[in-house]
Amino acid sequence: MNVYERLGVTPIINASGSVTRLGGAPMPPEVLQAFTEAATQAVSIEELQAAASAKIADLTGAESGLVTAGCASALTLGAAAIIAQYDLGKMEKLPHCDDFRNEFVIAREQRSGYDHAVRASGARLVEVGCNEIVANAGVRRTEPWEYEAAFGPKTAGVVFVFGRNTVPWLGDVVERAHRHGYSVLVDAAAEVPPRSNFEVILSTGADLVCFSGGKAIRGPQSTGILCGCRDLVASAALQMLDMDEHLSMWEPPAKFIDKEKIDGLPRHGLGRGMKVSKEEIAALLTALELFSSGAYDAEVKTFRGYLETIADAVTNKPARTEILDDDDGETPPNLEVHLDEAALGRTAFEVCQSLRHGDPRVYVSHARLSSGTLVVRPGCLTADGASHVARRLAEELSR
Repeated sequence: MNVYERLGVTPIINASGSVTRLGGAPMPPEVLQAFTEAATQAVSIEELQAAASAKIADLTGAESGLVTAGCASALTLGAAAIIAQYDLGKMEKLPHCDDFRNEFVIAREQRSGYDHAVRASGARLVEVGCNEIVANAGVRRTEPWEYEAAFGPKTAGVVFVFGRNTVPWLGDVVERAHRHGYSVLVDAAAEVPPRSNFEVILSTGADLVCFSGGKAIRGPQSTGILCGCRDLVASAALQMLDMDEHLSMWEPPAKFIDKEKIDGLPRHGLGRGMKVSKEEIAALLTALELFSSGAYDAEVKTFRGYLETIADAVTNKPARTEILDDDDGETPPNLEVHLDEAALGRTAFEVCQSLRHGDPRVYVSHARLSSGTLVVRPGCLTADGASHVARRLAEELSR
């Protein structure tokens, strides 16, 4: 009996990818080993985070880095760092910041539920731009000048959500923001792979960039990375670390936090509830090394084989299948199963629900159910799991 069975929880087959609600990506053996080894000894968390900072800088090209409690935590801490900088009084007041700069300019089309993480710092979001294409009202989207036009006396910085189809180009927004002395915080949670995006994003001059640690990097699900400007990363760390220490005895590594730049020691900050364990830090760094070395690339072909098995199983069923490959050699392909709902007599929602309630329980991606499509993302599948998905999907499409 495994741990989940002892707790009365039924394991599932995750064909939906490394999503938080299903526990993120499976950790490789090397990552699990690092986690276990880290648990056997005590260590200074400041020194460990300083070592993490150096490793993140080396592997991403950033000046500095911090292991956070997920990408959402990185966004909260990043916004708090931009607002407070090294001002201990501001750190103490967050998230209450009515008497100082706390506005972040963001494209209206980049708003989502995830920006609650930014607002949790005390930040106020100022929307700009229109996506007239989506509104069926024209051909234009948000443009760089609109950010600049929104800058004002309460502006603290810019929030930018990076993606392969994001408009405008991040570099153009960074240039406009830096022209006025404002920092840019980038949400790039799931934007690696490709690995080149580390360099692509940071080379724009973006001040802080946030990545998930528990998706393609395959670290612990509750980890993230905040990287970029050394002083801003230090401010974020000061607002997250356990600060119950005497100033005279506090000795943070200077390359991580320059003690000479602050006038005293802040108390526990806004991010104190976002602490990261020594085990998670060690595991995330191990996963980042594996990811950055290309250790996962060989699995792309294996994952495609899984999808071919599943697609073959539904041949001659009321559905059309399509495997979508990426050309970077790093990103696993996806399988789209386009249902003929009329012939099937059931909607994609109903099929998806039946898969979840079957034996074994199978969770496919629900991102395109409204268009009658099931999506299989293979990154969390094993060979046995793929066989179960194929069998269960064939059963449901034969009903």
